Amino acid sequence: MVMLLAAAILIFAIALLLLGSDLWTRARLDNRRDQALERAFGNAQPQDAPEQTGGVRSQLLEQLASLGRRFEGSRVRDWLLADEDRLLLDQVGWNNSSGTAVFLGLRLLLALLLPLAVLALGDLQGIKAFVVPLAALAAGVLLPKFALRSWARHLCKQASDELPLLIDLLRLLQGVGFSVDQSLQMLGEKLRPALPVLGRELADANAAYSLGRARAQSLHRLAESFGDKDLRSLVQLMVQVHQHGGAVQEPLRQFSLRLREQRRMEMKEKVGKLSVKMTVVMMFTLLPALLMVLAGPALIALGSTIARMAQ
Repeated sequence: MVMLLAAAILIFAIALLLLGSDLWTRARLDNRRDQALERAFGNAQPQDAPEQTGGVRSQLLEQLASLGRRFEGSRVRDWLLADEDRLLLDQVGWNNSSGTAVFLGLRLLLALLLPLAVLALGDLQGIKAFVVPLAALAAGVLLPKFALRSWARHLCKQASDELPLLIDLLRLLQGVGFSVDQSLQMLGEKLRPALPVLGRELADANAAYSLGRARAQSLHRLAESFGDKDLRSLVQLMVQVHQHGGAVQEPLRQFSLRLREQRRMEMKEKVGKLSVKMTVVMMFTLLPALLMVLAGPALIALGSTIARMAQ
């Protein structure tokens, strides 16, 4: 029975390999056709051989995207691209057709390659011939999601760390006479290196605003993507000032003071929890050694006395 299951998994992996090779070949043919059309219309630009290092990554992403686009509208896409995955893609700025296609193609490719690598390199017998390839298949599907989740958490943490600096820069720009729109444009363009994550989001919001969307709609993604209530409150404040007018320096100052006080209280809470954890660690590590040092001589003397009394 186990051998039949292993043979079924092997046949399924071979079928996936053939399907992947066919899709890969079609993608290469499509790319060559597009390049030929570009050369025919004179739009292709010559590329030097030393500059191909940056193009390898883009070509790999394009191949993954082309593999993912093959499953547009299929049940495989619905299975491998849940709402949680879309939220994570939105947090990292990849919630578009190209980003979702690359993510889907990467999951499909790893789900194909890892079981084949396990079957090719491992000498599996018995129940392992079924369990290990199945575990490799699950790992190939889940590893991209774990990496994406880790990346999204890092960006959310970085956005939370950049928020006080964003408020200070807004206050500074408002103090020198900039309007709300001018301040957001300056933060998204000139001061973007100081705010790598939030500056990118502000640049996207400014681009959407210049294309005709309302300021509240253009800042909606910035307010909701990172799940930060303080950032959401700041966006609501900026939208209200943009709609109704008024001075924004004093509200920003009060918001900055409240945010810093909240961060200070959170830091005190973390320090308190850390001290409790260190107390537990000291009890399990230092207390036995301390008891040995303090009670050791007395125990040795007591043992010697009992031994002499027994004689």
